Amino acid sequence: MCGLSIVYGILAYLVLPAIWRHYEHNPKLATSPKVTRTAEGIPGDPLNLGLVGTRTEIVQALLSAGWYPADPVTIKTSIGIARSVLLKHPYPTAPVSNLYFFDRKQDLAFEQPAGSSASQRHHVRFWQSSIVDANSNRPLWLGSATFDRSSGFSHLTGKITHHIAADIDTERNTMIASLVRVQQIIALYQVTGVDATFQGYNGGGDWYYTDGEMTIALLSTNNLPMNRDPIQAPNPPAIEIKHRIWQWLRRYIYR
Repeated sequence: MCGLSIVYGILAYLVLPAIWRHYEHNPKLATSPKVTRTAEGIPGDPLNLGLVGTRTEIVQALLSAGWYPADPVTIKTSIGIARSVLLKHPYPTAPVSNLYFFDRKQDLAFEQPAGSSASQRHHVRFWQSSIVDANSNRPLWLGSATFDRSSGFSHLTGKITHHIAADIDTERNTMIASLVRVQQIIALYQVTGVDATFQGYNGGGDWYYTDGEMTIALLSTNNLPMNRDPIQAPNPPAIEIKHRIWQWLRRYIYR
Protein backbone atom coordinates (compact mmCIF):
# COMPACT_ATOMS: atom_id res chain seq x y z
CA MET A 1 0.00 0.00 0.00
CA CYS A 2 2.85 2.37 0.85
CA GLY A 3 4.41 1.68 -2.56
CA LEU A 4 1.16 2.42 -4.37
CA SER A 5 0.81 5.68 -2.46
CA ILE A 6 4.30 6.74 -3.52
CA VAL A 7 3.58 5.89 -7.17
CA TYR A 8 0.29 7.80 -7.01
CA GLY A 9 2.04 10.83 -5.51
CA ILE A 10 4.70 10.84 -8.21
CA LEU A 11 2.13 10.53 -11.00
CA ALA A 12 -0.41 12.99 -9.61
CA TYR A 13 1.96 15.72 -8.44
CA LEU A 14 5.06 15.40 -10.64
CA VAL A 15 4.66 13.41 -13.86
CA LEU A 16 1.18 14.39 -15.08
CA PRO A 17 1.43 18.11 -14.24
CA ALA A 18 4.75 18.24 -16.11
CA ILE A 19 3.20 16.56 -19.16
CA TRP A 20 0.19 18.87 -19.05
CA ARG A 21 2.10 22.15 -18.92
CA HIS A 22 2.43 23.83 -22.29
CA TYR A 23 3.53 27.26 -23.49
CA GLU A 24 4.17 26.68 -27.16
CA HIS A 25 1.95 29.64 -28.11
CA ASN A 26 3.58 32.04 -25.62
CA PRO A 27 6.81 30.78 -24.02
CA LYS A 28 7.22 33.93 -21.90
CA LEU A 29 4.25 32.89 -19.77
CA ALA A 30 6.09 29.79 -18.55
CA THR A 31 7.79 31.69 -15.74
CA SER A 32 4.98 34.12 -14.93
CA PRO A 33 2.98 33.69 -11.69
CA LYS A 34 -0.52 32.29 -12.18
CA VAL A 35 -2.29 33.34 -8.95
CA THR A 36 -3.23 36.77 -7.61
CA ARG A 37 -2.74 37.85 -4.00
CA THR A 38 -4.90 39.62 -1.45
CA ALA A 39 -3.74 42.72 0.41
CA GLU A 40 -2.68 40.36 3.21
CA GLY A 41 -0.52 38.33 0.80
CA ILE A 42 -2.90 35.33 0.78
CA PRO A 43 -3.21 33.54 -2.60
CA GLY A 44 -6.31 34.95 -4.31
CA ASP A 45 -8.22 34.08 -7.47
CA PRO A 46 -6.17 32.28 -10.14
CA LEU A 47 -5.51 33.78 -13.56
CA ASN A 48 -7.62 32.07 -16.20
CA LEU A 49 -7.57 34.32 -19.28
CA GLY A 50 -5.74 37.07 -21.09
CA LEU A 51 -6.37 39.70 -23.76
CA VAL A 52 -3.91 41.09 -26.29
CA GLY A 53 -4.66 44.71 -27.12
CA THR A 54 -4.25 48.31 -26.09
CA ARG A 55 -6.07 49.65 -23.03
CA THR A 56 -8.50 51.50 -25.32
CA GLU A 57 -9.20 48.36 -27.36
CA ILE A 58 -9.86 46.29 -24.24
CA VAL A 59 -12.17 48.88 -22.70
CA GLN A 60 -14.13 49.35 -25.93
CA ALA A 61 -14.40 45.60 -26.53
CA LEU A 62 -15.74 44.98 -23.02
CA LEU A 63 -18.19 47.87 -23.22
CA SER A 64 -19.52 46.59 -26.55
CA ALA A 65 -19.97 43.13 -24.98
CA GLY A 66 -22.14 44.53 -22.20
CA TRP A 67 -19.58 44.77 -19.40
CA TYR A 68 -19.61 47.69 -16.95
CA PRO A 69 -16.41 49.28 -15.55
CA ALA A 70 -16.28 48.82 -11.79
CA ASP A 71 -16.26 51.95 -9.65
CA PRO A 72 -13.16 52.54 -7.50
CA VAL A 73 -13.35 51.46 -3.86
CA THR A 74 -14.27 54.54 -1.79
CA ILE A 75 -16.40 55.16 1.28
CA LYS A 76 -19.22 56.29 -1.00
CA THR A 77 -19.09 53.25 -3.30
CA SER A 78 -18.68 50.89 -0.33
CA ILE A 79 -21.89 52.28 1.17
CA GLY A 80 -23.48 51.99 -2.27
CA ILE A 81 -22.69 48.30 -2.66
CA ALA A 82 -23.87 47.60 0.89
CA ARG A 83 -27.20 49.29 0.12
CA SER A 84 -27.46 47.35 -3.13
CA VAL A 85 -26.95 44.01 -1.38
CA LEU A 86 -29.14 44.72 1.65
CA LEU A 87 -31.98 46.45 -0.20
CA LYS A 88 -31.65 44.43 -3.43
CA HIS A 89 -31.13 47.51 -5.56
CA PRO A 90 -29.22 47.31 -8.85
CA TYR A 91 -25.68 48.70 -8.93
CA PRO A 92 -24.13 47.60 -12.25
CA THR A 93 -20.84 49.48 -11.64
CA ALA A 94 -20.34 48.35 -8.03
CA PRO A 95 -16.71 48.26 -6.87
CA VAL A 96 -14.74 45.03 -6.71
CA SER A 97 -12.20 44.29 -4.01
CA ASN A 98 -8.55 44.80 -4.88
CA LEU A 99 -6.40 41.82 -5.76
CA TYR A 100 -2.70 42.11 -6.45
CA PHE A 101 -0.50 40.84 -9.25
CA PHE A 102 2.89 42.16 -10.38
CA ASP A 103 2.88 43.83 -6.92
CA ARG A 104 -0.01 46.11 -7.82
CA LYS A 105 -3.78 46.07 -7.77
CA GLN A 106 -5.76 45.42 -10.94
CA ASP A 107 -5.41 47.93 -13.78
CA LEU A 108 -8.96 47.30 -15.04
CA ALA A 109 -12.07 45.74 -13.50
CA PHE A 110 -15.37 45.05 -15.25
CA GLU A 111 -18.60 43.32 -14.31
CA GLN A 112 -22.00 42.16 -15.55
CA PRO A 113 -24.99 42.06 -13.17
CA ALA A 114 -26.63 38.66 -12.74
CA GLY A 115 -29.45 39.49 -10.35
CA SER A 116 -31.37 42.28 -8.67
CA SER A 117 -28.36 43.53 -6.70
CA ALA A 118 -24.57 43.55 -6.60
CA SER A 119 -24.62 40.33 -4.58
CA GLN A 120 -24.45 38.23 -7.76
CA ARG A 121 -22.40 39.27 -10.78
CA HIS A 122 -19.86 38.20 -13.34
CA HIS A 123 -16.61 40.07 -12.90
CA VAL A 124 -13.10 40.18 -14.26
CA ARG A 125 -9.87 41.92 -13.29
CA PHE A 126 -6.96 42.66 -15.65
CA TRP A 127 -3.29 43.50 -15.15
CA GLN A 128 -1.12 44.76 -18.00
CA SER A 129 1.99 42.59 -18.29
CA SER A 130 5.39 43.39 -19.75
CA ILE A 131 4.82 40.74 -22.44
CA VAL A 132 4.26 42.14 -25.93
CA ASP A 133 2.58 40.06 -28.63
CA ALA A 134 5.16 39.36 -31.33
CA ASN A 135 2.70 39.59 -34.23
CA SER A 136 0.65 42.65 -33.31
CA ASN A 137 3.17 44.48 -31.07
CA ARG A 138 0.44 45.02 -28.47
CA PRO A 139 0.59 44.23 -24.74
CA LEU A 140 -0.80 41.11 -23.09
CA TRP A 141 -3.21 41.76 -20.22
CA LEU A 142 -3.60 38.86 -17.78
CA GLY A 143 -6.99 38.42 -16.15
CA SER A 144 -9.02 36.56 -13.57
CA ALA A 145 -12.71 36.01 -14.26
CA THR A 146 -15.00 34.66 -11.53
CA PHE A 147 -18.68 34.72 -10.63
CA ASP A 148 -19.85 36.25 -7.36
CA ARG A 149 -22.59 33.92 -6.14
CA SER A 150 -23.29 35.64 -2.80
CA SER A 151 -21.95 38.11 -0.26
CA GLY A 152 -20.82 37.27 3.24
CA PHE A 153 -17.73 36.99 5.41
CA SER A 154 -14.31 35.72 4.34
CA HIS A 155 -13.61 32.23 5.66
CA LEU A 156 -9.99 33.25 6.27
CA THR A 157 -10.01 36.88 7.46
CA GLY A 158 -13.59 37.50 8.60
CA LYS A 159 -13.89 40.55 6.34
CA ILE A 160 -17.09 41.26 4.39
CA THR A 161 -16.60 39.94 0.87
CA HIS A 162 -18.21 38.13 -2.05
CA HIS A 163 -18.07 34.36 -2.34
CA ILE A 164 -17.24 33.03 -5.80
CA ALA A 165 -18.81 30.10 -7.64
CA ALA A 166 -16.52 27.07 -7.75
CA ASP A 167 -16.59 26.53 -11.53
CA ILE A 168 -14.16 29.21 -12.69
CA ASP A 169 -13.72 27.58 -16.13
CA THR A 170 -17.32 28.38 -17.02
CA GLU A 171 -16.72 32.00 -16.06
CA ARG A 172 -13.57 32.14 -18.19
CA ASN A 173 -15.51 30.74 -21.14
CA THR A 174 -18.41 33.14 -20.55
CA MET A 175 -16.05 36.11 -20.63
CA ILE A 176 -14.43 34.99 -23.89
CA ALA A 177 -17.78 34.08 -25.48
CA SER A 178 -19.12 37.58 -24.81
CA LEU A 179 -16.29 39.07 -26.87
CA VAL A 180 -16.71 36.50 -29.64
CA ARG A 181 -20.38 37.39 -29.80
CA VAL A 182 -19.60 41.04 -30.61
CA GLN A 183 -16.89 40.02 -33.12
CA GLN A 184 -13.94 41.46 -31.19
CA ILE A 185 -11.58 38.45 -31.24
CA ILE A 186 -9.19 37.57 -34.06
CA ALA A 187 -7.58 34.45 -32.59
CA LEU A 188 -7.53 32.27 -29.47
CA TYR A 189 -4.98 30.01 -27.85
CA GLN A 190 -4.46 28.33 -24.51
CA VAL A 191 -1.50 27.99 -22.15
CA THR A 192 -1.18 26.38 -18.74
CA GLY A 193 -2.39 28.48 -15.85
CA VAL A 194 -2.68 27.39 -12.26
CA ASP A 195 -2.71 23.65 -13.19
CA ALA A 196 -5.73 21.37 -13.07
CA THR A 197 -7.23 21.03 -9.61
CA PHE A 198 -10.43 20.05 -7.87
CA GLN A 199 -9.25 21.52 -4.56
CA GLY A 200 -8.30 25.15 -5.09
CA TYR A 201 -9.07 27.88 -2.54
CA ASN A 202 -8.93 31.64 -3.03
CA GLY A 203 -8.16 34.47 -0.63
CA GLY A 204 -11.65 34.37 0.87
CA GLY A 205 -11.40 30.64 1.52
CA ASP A 206 -13.78 29.83 -1.34
CA TRP A 207 -13.33 26.50 -3.07
CA TYR A 208 -12.82 26.37 -6.84
CA TYR A 209 -12.00 23.78 -9.48
CA THR A 210 -10.43 24.27 -12.89
CA ASP A 211 -8.86 22.48 -15.82
CA GLY A 212 -5.89 24.78 -15.23
CA GLU A 213 -5.91 26.45 -18.64
CA MET A 214 -5.65 30.14 -19.48
CA THR A 215 -7.44 31.22 -22.65
CA ILE A 216 -5.69 34.10 -24.42
CA ALA A 217 -7.60 36.19 -26.95
CA LEU A 218 -6.06 38.45 -29.59
CA LEU A 219 -8.42 41.42 -29.91
CA SER A 220 -9.37 43.07 -33.17
CA THR A 221 -7.17 46.06 -34.02
CA ASN A 222 -9.01 49.32 -33.34
CA ASN A 223 -12.08 47.24 -32.42
CA LEU A 224 -13.02 46.62 -36.03
CA PRO A 225 -15.73 43.89 -36.13
CA MET A 226 -14.51 40.50 -37.31
CA ASN A 227 -16.83 38.92 -39.85
CA ARG A 228 -15.62 35.40 -39.13
CA ASP A 229 -15.07 33.08 -36.21
CA PRO A 230 -11.79 33.47 -34.30
CA ILE A 231 -8.85 31.32 -35.36
CA GLN A 232 -8.36 28.64 -32.68
CA ALA A 233 -4.75 27.54 -32.23
CA PRO A 234 -4.55 23.79 -31.54
CA ASN A 235 -3.43 22.36 -28.21
CA PRO A 236 -0.82 19.58 -28.01
CA PRO A 237 -2.28 16.02 -28.05
CA ALA A 238 -1.49 15.52 -24.35
CA ILE A 239 -3.59 18.58 -23.48
CA GLU A 240 -6.51 17.35 -25.56
CA ILE A 241 -6.34 14.04 -23.69
CA LYS A 242 -6.29 15.95 -20.40
CA HIS A 243 -9.39 17.92 -21.47
CA ARG A 244 -11.28 14.71 -22.23
CA ILE A 245 -10.30 13.22 -18.88
CA TRP A 246 -11.26 16.44 -17.13
CA GLN A 247 -14.70 16.58 -18.74
CA TRP A 248 -15.33 12.96 -17.76
CA LEU A 249 -14.27 13.65 -14.18
CA ARG A 250 -16.49 16.73 -14.00
CA ARG A 251 -19.53 14.79 -15.13
CA TYR A 252 -18.73 11.93 -12.78
CA ILE A 253 -18.00 13.99 -9.69
CA TYR A 254 -20.55 16.80 -10.12
CA ARG A 255 -23.45 14.99 -11.74
